[in-house]
Amino acid sequence: MGRLQLNDLTKVFELSEGQIVAVDELNIDIKDGEFLVLVGPSGCGKSTTLRCIAGLEQTTSGQIRLDDRDITHNKPKERDMAMVFQNYALYPHMTVRKNIGYGLKITTDLSKDEINQRVEETAELLEIEELLEKEPGDLSGGQQQRVALGRAIIREPEVFLMDEPLSNLDAKLRTTMRTEIQQLQQDMGISTIYVTHDQTEAMTMGDRIAILDGGELQQIGEPLECYHRPVNKFVAGFIGSPSMNFLSVRREGSMLDHEAFDYPIDNNTKAAIADASRELTMGIRPEHITLVDRDEDDAIPTTIKVTEPMGEITHVYFELGEETYTASVDGERHVKAGQEVGVIFPEEKIHIFDDKTGDAIKNSKIDETTNAITV
Repeated sequence: MGRLQLNDLTKVFELSEGQIVAVDELNIDIKDGEFLVLVGPSGCGKSTTLRCIAGLEQTTSGQIRLDDRDITHNKPKERDMAMVFQNYALYPHMTVRKNIGYGLKITTDLSKDEINQRVEETAELLEIEELLEKEPGDLSGGQQQRVALGRAIIREPEVFLMDEPLSNLDAKLRTTMRTEIQQLQQDMGISTIYVTHDQTEAMTMGDRIAILDGGELQQIGEPLECYHRPVNKFVAGFIGSPSMNFLSVRREGSMLDHEAFDYPIDNNTKAAIADASRELTMGIRPEHITLVDRDEDDAIPTTIKVTEPMGEITHVYFELGEETYTASVDGERHVKAGQEVGVIFPEEKIHIFDDKTGDAIKNSKIDETTNAITV
């Protein structure tokens, strides 16, 4: 079992210039065997949360429970967890064999032969058998990461804690290691909490993602749920690359009034925003914007400023009023800077947020019965 519960978890740092609330009454229930990703910008509290779970930081208030046991004040070695750090934290004077087996040596009464057998089984799982007699200084970044994973895996903990473990690797190796970590976690079925600031890692790795900002939980859910149905403007802007476009509009009857255009809305959208303030933010993701001839019906005329060919897709930057926005189009489509075009924002794809609170008023909806995206 590896069910982990965070109940009103709070961590406050006392500094000479005052208090900093790093984690603010965080409530999360991690299921047994779940891969949960904590994601958010630097300073949002995700690593502090992980360190509190591990026992490396003492909580200010709240409770941490593992399989219905209160472990809030337990020492790290009493929590049945294994942590993988960003900098690997390998012992430079020890061989890979000793690095992997060290935790068993100091926390169990297993014999040397038994530890060696476990080390070799773990090394085989990670395909690093040939590295066992080498030292960390002789290894590449990817190999060091596998050793750090091996040191965690060999302990067979209830929970894995991973603090940005891939951030020191190059882009190609990160992609490979993401897949390997996911496969390992699925094969072992061990509850895992993975911290990253990279929303691509969050979207591709997590069973669920928890988005933090300023120490507060903004939203928790399946990746596509958070992508298609963000609860507020922060989540909408953080999840997705390129980011969602935001346009300041004012509700005027059956129109949303922008400085550069008027946007007609149907009765469903009108009803959805009827009780909202008149000052709103309209959001639309780059891939949902349609580029057409500027004279086409409902098209908003603009001029392409910059293009970024990425291969499969091309990012197109254009201006409306004084702001620059992004559209993503098929990479085979010929577009160039200076080209006059029209843009269409399909109404079923727009999001609407309260301009003051940032709360979502209208989003795409997920059909829970078919797990398909509907509007």
